[in-house]
Amino acid sequence: MFSLKGIPVKIIAAVLAVIALAAGVYLTFFHSVGFVKTQATIVDLRDSTTDGSTTYYPTAEYTVDGVTYTKELDVASGSYKMGQVISVLYDPNDPAVAHSDSFLGVYFLGVGVVILAVIIVSEVKKKKALGQVKTVQAENGGNTYPASVPGPESWLYFLTDLGTTKAGHRIEDASRNVLYEAKMTKFTLTAPFGFDFIDHEHGKTTPHLIGHEEASDWGNSLLFDNHYTFTFDGEDIWKHLKRNGITVDSSLTGAARTEYIIKRNGQEIATAVSSSQNVHEEDEEAKSKLASLIPVQGFYRIRTTETDLSLLFVTLLAFARSGASDDRGGNRKTLMNTLKKI
Repeated sequence: MFSLKGIPVKIIAAVLAVIALAAGVYLTFFHSVGFVKTQATIVDLRDSTTDGSTTYYPTAEYTVDGVTYTKELDVASGSYKMGQVISVLYDPNDPAVAHSDSFLGVYFLGVGVVILAVIIVSEVKKKKALGQVKTVQAENGGNTYPASVPGPESWLYFLTDLGTTKAGHRIEDASRNVLYEAKMTKFTLTAPFGFDFIDHEHGKTTPHLIGHEEASDWGNSLLFDNHYTFTFDGEDIWKHLKRNGITVDSSLTGAARTEYIIKRNGQEIATAVSSSQNVHEEDEEAKSKLASLIPVQGFYRIRTTETDLSLLFVTLLAFARSGASDDRGGNRKTLMNTLKKI
C-alpha cells in the first residue's frame, strides 16, 4: 500500500495511463468492429446531475431495412437536444445493438499517451538534474561529510517551515542565529525537489535533490506498521545515513515526545528531542495553552558537541520530512518492535 504523496502519484499515473490506453484501444479498434454507421434522431433524454452540472443520456431512434429501433446510447453530454440528428453505429447482425459514433476511444488514447509522456519526461529531467547536482558536488569536493570533530556542548534547534509547499528546514542556536539550512530551489510534483544546503558557519552551499515522501506497508497485519522514506540525491535516505555511519536509538519520553540518540560510527554525536513549534524553550514556557506543548513533526531540540552540522542536519531532515520515528524508516518501532531491517 502506497500513500498518495509525491512519487507514488507517478505510480498511480502510470496505472491510469495504462487503463486509458487499454480503454482507448478497445473503444477505437474492437468495441464496434464490423458495425455500420447510420443517422439517428434523439427521441428522449435522461438527465444526470453531478455537482450542479447536468448531462443527458440520449435515446436514439434509427431505421435499418425498414425496421425502426430505439436505443439509449452509452455517452452523456450537456449539449444533446430533443430532435437532434446524430450518428450511431449498429451491429448488422443484430441492429438493436448500437453505440454512439463518438471519439471517446481517441480521447482515451490521447490521455494515456499524454500521461505516459509526462512520466517519461519527468524521469529524464530527474536523471538530468541528478547528473547536474553530482557534477556540482564533485566540483565542490564531492558529497562527503567531514570527520566528526567534537567541540563544546551546545543546545541547538531544528525548525521546519510550515504552511508552504516550499517547506525548508534550518538549525538555529540559542540566539536564533541560523547556522545551517536547506532552502528549496525547485518545486515539482513529478520529480525530486531541488534544495540548496547552506552551511553558514563555514560559508559553503551544496545542491541536493530530495524526493517526495513515500509510505509503504511492511506486509504484516499490524495497523500503522508502515515504512516511511524519501530519496536523497537518488538514494534511499535511510540507506544514505547507514552508509555514512549513522545509527539512531529512539524512544518515547514521559512527555509523549520522541528522543533520538544519534551516533556516528558507534559514537554518540547528538541527542534530539521532538518539540512543539515553540522549539526555543522560552517560547514554549511563554505559552500556557496545551497545544503549544504538543510535539509537531519537524521540530527538535538538540544537544550536541559537533562542530560540523552537515551530517547531523541530514539526519534530522530524514525524520522531519518522512515522519518516521526510527532509523529504519518505521513509525511504530518504539511501541511494537516489529520493523524489519533495510
